[in-house]
Amino acid sequence: MLLNLYVKNLALIEEAEIGFGSGLNILTGETGAGKSILIGSINLALGAKADKELIRTGADSALVELVFQTREAAIAGKLAELELPAEEDGTVIISRRIHPGRSVSKVNGETVTARQLKELAELLIDIHGQHEHQSLLHKKKHFEILDAYAGETLSPILAKAALLYGKSRELRERIEAEGLDESARRREQELTEFELQEIEAAQLTEGEDEELESSYRIMRNSRKIGEAVSAGYRCTGYGEPDGAGSMIGRALREVKSAAAYDSRLEELEAQLADIDSLLNDFNRDMAEYMSAMEFDERDYVHTEERLNQINHLKGKYGKTIGDVLAYAQKQREKIEKLADYDVYMEGLRAEYAAACQELLKVCGKITAIRKKAAAELGKLLVAALEELNFLTVKFDITIGEKEASANGCDDVEFLISTNPGEALRPLGQVASGGELSRIMLAIKTVLAGRDEINTLIFDEIDAGISGKTAWKVSEKLGRLGGSHQVICITHLPQIAAMADTHFVIEKDTNGSSTATAIRELDEKGSLGELARLLGSDVLTEAALRNAGEMRQLAMRQKGK
Repeated sequence: MLLNLYVKNLALIEEAEIGFGSGLNILTGETGAGKSILIGSINLALGAKADKELIRTGADSALVELVFQTREAAIAGKLAELELPAEEDGTVIISRRIHPGRSVSKVNGETVTARQLKELAELLIDIHGQHEHQSLLHKKKHFEILDAYAGETLSPILAKAALLYGKSRELRERIEAEGLDESARRREQELTEFELQEIEAAQLTEGEDEELESSYRIMRNSRKIGEAVSAGYRCTGYGEPDGAGSMIGRALREVKSAAAYDSRLEELEAQLADIDSLLNDFNRDMAEYMSAMEFDERDYVHTEERLNQINHLKGKYGKTIGDVLAYAQKQREKIEKLADYDVYMEGLRAEYAAACQELLKVCGKITAIRKKAAAELGKLLVAALEELNFLTVKFDITIGEKEASANGCDDVEFLISTNPGEALRPLGQVASGGELSRIMLAIKTVLAGRDEINTLIFDEIDAGISGKTAWKVSEKLGRLGGSHQVICITHLPQIAAMADTHFVIEKDTNGSSTATAIRELDEKGSLGELARLLGSDVLTEAALRNAGEMRQLAMRQKGK
């Protein structure tokens, strides 16, 4: 569950901290006080798009931090899968600091990507926004709800359908791309044979180009190399009086003659003898190198022509000799295919037909699972809607047929009738805004019993309802709070009266700035807020008595 929300320098909030309890947490306050900003801050922490305008005026950055406590194995597994640190007591701390132009999200102190954050958030919390019920007007949402109810029974089969659909689409594209008439096939075959013959005639070998380029570079620069090597040979040789070899030989003789008189020079003589020996070896190697440098002009021409041939092929068929040889192998296979083209295309079509047939079989299984889930979900929703003051409601989930896709071949739509004798019709043609809110609440409560998400947030689920219906919604939220942590923003006293924990959000101004603050109410404070919600500007004894009666009624209902 969500233990704590901390917000700093976000919009109207200078600094606010809320410690949520288990059960039903209610947030109330005047319109414009900043209730939705708090819910928006939770969305921001979980990766919603951040705008620099959200940073409070005068601040460099904004910070939102959520602290969850959970022992769910699925969450521990997700942390391990994402290679994120896990606390022994099950604490998960999600923070996001928002700077102008960028933001940084962390989980348990480690920076995470938006994808990682989304995957983790989906297991921790379910947020119902102010206008989410409007999504029920679109059949895409009906699909999502039904598949969410079917859950793990459906997921692996949907994954298989997606793979098969991808395979069948790829085969269809290949058939369309490779469909050739006889003259086109012949032209294709002739071009392929020409390219293969050109490559094979060159008799390429891996690494040949590198060796040739090295030889060619030496041949092309042989004059410069020769002059430099000759100069080096002369400077280190023994043939010239001022050569290093001659000078060292002379020095060695002089030191040797002196060593006859002083034994301490013998070591220096030995060192100089080693230098003379090394220089002699070096000079001999230089001479051998100069001899080896001699080459025939025809070798140079041949190397140049061979390099031109290889580079020509690389320019047409690949960046390296390996690429060119791989292209040649591909062309061999293509020639084999074109030589027996009709058989090849027949095999491709057969493979496509088999993939389509397999996809249809899997789609049939998906349809069967969805129909079973639709029957169950429909009954549960009728029961839930009756509890929400739909007195004579009929609800049906139809599953029509459409072309097979990665999502199966079903066309899902929710139908409803809210009046006796009225035929079932699509939601968008029947339900009002208030009815859509109650339908979404019914869906949320039904789905909440099938997943492991413990924290549910409702941002003004009470839109468009009042009176007895408001009490029914309040009772439903109270029961939901018995098995889940529920956080609800509301304007209705009937819903606020059901609170296990009640917070009030207030906006304060000192003439130069405005700030939103939040505080938890005790029983007396909660009664005062209920009286305000009931329409009393002044907390008279009558208003407080009325609020107290409403609170007692809610507690009796909660006790049931």
